Amino acid sequence: MRYWFPYPLLSVSLLLFWLLINQSLSPGHILLGVLLGIAFAWAMVNLQPQKTRMSHYGTAARLVAHVAVDVFASNIAVIGVILRGRAKPGFVAIDIGLRDENALAFLACIVTATPGTAWVEFDRQTSVLLIHVLDLDDAHVLAELIKSRYETPLKEIFE
Repeated sequence: MRYWFPYPLLSVSLLLFWLLINQSLSPGHILLGVLLGIAFAWAMVNLQPQKTRMSHYGTAARLVAHVAVDVFASNIAVIGVILRGRAKPGFVAIDIGLRDENALAFLACIVTATPGTAWVEFDRQTSVLLIHVLDLDDAHVLAELIKSRYETPLKEIFE
């Protein structure tokens, strides 16, 4: 049974999500949702996600609080940039020491979820992260903020 349903919780979640977005319980939608759930679970098997153990739950809670505060502050800053009508966009290259794929994925989510910033590229060979910033005052200050506020806790949690 595990052969046909390698990630049963993922398959069921995808089925429920499919039915929710289509707002239908028709047999056709149920069948299509089951097929999609199984197909995407098999795609997940082929991706072979790295298993990781999270530790330092206190650090994780502090990281979540920092991200929430930063997202709120970024929203206010982006509103100010929009109302002023002046922005100084730019790119920032940051040397990242994270090696764990899940930690990098969390960092990508944090950077992208923060208004005014976007993850552009990560070069695995040089460990350089390139982000785009809507209103860039000082690239060095932003790089140090990301390293101290996000990278250090993620290293502690995942590595």
